[in-house]
Parts: sequence; structure tokens; C-alpha cells
Amino acid sequence: MEMTVRQMLGQKLVFGFHGTTLSQEFKALIREYKIGNVILFLRNVESAAQLRALCGEIQTLIREETGYPAFIVIDQEGGMVSRLPKDAVNVPGAMALAATGDPENARLASEITIRQLKGLGANFNMAPVLDVNSNPANPVIGVRSFGDQADMVANFGRAAIAPYAGSGVLCCIKHFPGHGDTAVDSHLGLPRVDKTEEELEQLELIPFRRAMEAGAQAVMMSHVLFPKLEPEQLPCTMSRRMTTGLLRQKLGFHGLILTDCMEMGAIQDHFGTPVGVVAAIQAGADLAEISSTFALEQGAAQAVNEAAERGKFDLAEIRESVERILRFKRQLFSQPDSSLCNRPEDHLASQKLSRMAVTQVGGHRFPVDGNTFFCGCADYRASGAGNETGNASTFPAYMGQAFGAKFLVTPKDPSPEEIRLAVQQAESGDKIVLGTCNAHLFRGQLALAQALAATGKPMAVVALRNPYDLSPLPDTLWKLAAYDYSEPALAALSEVLRGALPKGCCPVAL
Repeated sequence: MEMTVRQMLGQKLVFGFHGTTLSQEFKALIREYKIGNVILFLRNVESAAQLRALCGEIQTLIREETGYPAFIVIDQEGGMVSRLPKDAVNVPGAMALAATGDPENARLASEITIRQLKGLGANFNMAPVLDVNSNPANPVIGVRSFGDQADMVANFGRAAIAPYAGSGVLCCIKHFPGHGDTAVDSHLGLPRVDKTEEELEQLELIPFRRAMEAGAQAVMMSHVLFPKLEPEQLPCTMSRRMTTGLLRQKLGFHGLILTDCMEMGAIQDHFGTPVGVVAAIQAGADLAEISSTFALEQGAAQAVNEAAERGKFDLAEIRESVERILRFKRQLFSQPDSSLCNRPEDHLASQKLSRMAVTQVGGHRFPVDGNTFFCGCADYRASGAGNETGNASTFPAYMGQAFGAKFLVTPKDPSPEEIRLAVQQAESGDKIVLGTCNAHLFRGQLALAQALAATGKPMAVVALRNPYDLSPLPDTLWKLAAYDYSEPALAALSEVLRGALPKGCCPVAL
């Protein structure tokens, strides 16, 4: 089918929306600009049945308007970036999988995830993360990474992508050429990495190269400045040197190149989203994503069409890109199979992975019982990558109920007065178990840990997300890492606190 320029550009855009059904406004946008793809978040999800119906509605509309199936994109990494409903199986995140010590567990997690997506109607997973988390202070990657060693990330990454081949579901490795050595969340600001290409080759590029050799289908560009490779101060997403020069030509990648969301602060605040989308397409991106703001989507769709009219794009390159997109669309599964989703055996397998991940990184075990005082903060959104609402269960309440013990839910960054009150309440128990969640970002949690440790009572600290929380704490404490603040991780921890042996091995240096 011969396509107009507008139809071709529509195939290159991925838009998101708010709500659990398509609004008339969003439908009109798809019709006007022939948008070929949609991205879903937890805000779009209520249940498996609702999500299946929504995906069906999206496919019907986009097929009618474009003549081709839609990429229905979702960030289902597992762990802290899980977008599936409760009546589906959300697997542990990358660092938890790496803590099991066996790359086959990353393969298993992908197989489980593929079944969920084929049962629900989504066909393009923005996972796995292949960033090497070499900076412990990284506010956005952390447990989303398989670890801080390139070989480990490469081995687990290759295992994670393998089941997608021929499955009817695509996957995307990210965030090229590496977001692991950043101290800024690109959802909020513009990170910068002052490394040469030679330095990237020694660490960051290793997992990406190996995944591409293993048949990676798609790569997501990062919103990171690499001034020693791109002197014009453009993030990778907008840089032709990085997108076409390094990834497409030098590394010889033939799959799809995607942007990260173009309304993240790194792009919107520094360049403007519509300008950024035009630049990303000029740079060589196949698919440009805007995840939620209707006005920005409308503005970007208008901007790319106006840029085409002004001759700002190489139409032969656009045509080649669209042919690549359609080639991958022909590989997608056709109809969702609800029997694949939410199988009991997949729930059990996922729970077993969480149990295998729990790691003892220091101290000595002691018996935990009803005379233990549990405290710690609730789950919360530490990064723009996480869900807008955290896990409903809190660690202290879960454990308090499980052990029939007293507990206290603290703020994520407790004040000196709140710490004093927590220490006062801890007098009710003869042992203390504290749960932390990204205490390396909110130092009040570390101050709370120090104050509770000063009581001299037997004490355990559980890192419910990044294990780096445990590094500054006294070696006299029993230190555990769970890598996930989730129901399966809490269930696994309760077993360990009751005396089961922790089996995991920490994938980062502490």
C-alpha cells in the first residue's frame, strides 16, 4: 500500500493517554495524524479483562485508520517498573533476578512476561534494562539494572531477550549507550556522562553489543549528554552522531531505534517536546514516544508534519524506517489468548524467584517473633520511571500482621523528632527489624537506622529496593537485600525472618 508522508510519519509516533478507555479527543488525534502506536501505563489498567478490551479497541481503531496493526507498547520490566494488573503475573526486577545467580531465571521471567502480554493484548515490551549500574548514587536505574559488572549485565540481558525471538512480542533493550553512570534522573533533568567512546567500549557498550549480536529487536536511546562524543550538547535521543553514527552505522544495528519519552524533563525543559521529536526523527529514530500530555502529542504531530513540508526530513530515510517498522509489525501475534495470563504455575514460579533473590549481605541471623518491633516507610515513587502510586502493602504492617508484632510506618525521610518517636516506640520490642526504601536518596532513613541501632537491641535492616542502603550501616546489624518492594518479596522476607536460609548473592559491590 502506497503511503502518504502523513501516514508514514504517523507510523513513527507512539502516544499515551490517561484513563482506562480511549477518549474521543485521543481517537480524533489518531485519526487526524494516522498515529500507528500507543503506549500503556498502570494508569490505563484496572484488570486483565479491561486491559484486553482496551488493547482490542486500540488495535481496531489503528487498523481502521492506518491499515496496519499497532505497536501496543508497555514498560513491563518487572519489579519497580511493573504495569500489569493484579490478576496477571508481575515478575521480580532485574537486580533481583541477577541476585539468584542464574541467567536462566531471567529467561524464565521473560517467558512468564510474554505469556501475560500475549494474554492481554500488548505486543511490545520496553525491557530489559542493559545499563550497568556503576554509580551507586544513580537515582533512576538502580535495581532496574542486572548489576554493576558489564559481563553479568550482558549474560542476564542476553538470557532475558532470548524468549522474545519468534514469540509475537517484541522487546527493547535500553538506555543506549548507557544510563548507569548518571546522578540525575532524566525524567527530571538532563544527565551528563563525561566518557570517551573508548571508555564506553570498556563498560557501558558491552551488554548492548552482546545483545545485538544475540538478535536484539529494538534499542531505546537515552536522554543523556555525552559531550566527548556529541560536542553540540544534544542528548543521545536527538543526536545523529549517536543514533545513526554510533548505533546504526558503527555498531551495525538493523532493528528498531526508539526514543525514551520525549516529554521527560531532559527534553521538554531544555529543548521542548515538539522540537525534540523532530530532532529525534532527523537523528534516525524509528519511533518517537510521548507518553501522556495531549497538547504535547498534538504539537509534536503537527511539528513533524510541518517539518516534512519544509523538507527537513530525508524522505528516502523516512520510507526505509517505515518499511522497517512494518516488517516488525508483521511479526506480532494476532489475537490475545486469555488462557496464557495469570496461570497459577507462573505465579508460583515468580514467587520462587523472589524467594531465591533475598540476600544476606552482613551480620548474623536471630529469631524474629512477636516481640520484634517492625518499622520503615511505605513504598513511594522515587523516580519518574516508577508507578505513580507505590505498593499498597507496607513492610511494617505486613510483618506486624505476619508475626503478631507491633509496628510503625515512618515517613520516607523522617525528621529528628519522628526518629525520636520511633526509637521511643521501639522500646516495646526486644528486637528491631527496619525496612528501607532508597535510603541512599532520603538520608533520614539512614539516621533512623543509626538511632535504632544505638539502642543495642538485636536489629535487622532490610533494603526493600536498592541494596546500597546497607553500606553505611554498622556491621553488627543483620543486613538483608530484597531488591523489590512487592507482595512476593515481602512474603519471601517473612520466610527468611522466620528462619529460612537466604539464597541470593548481591549483584553490586557494597
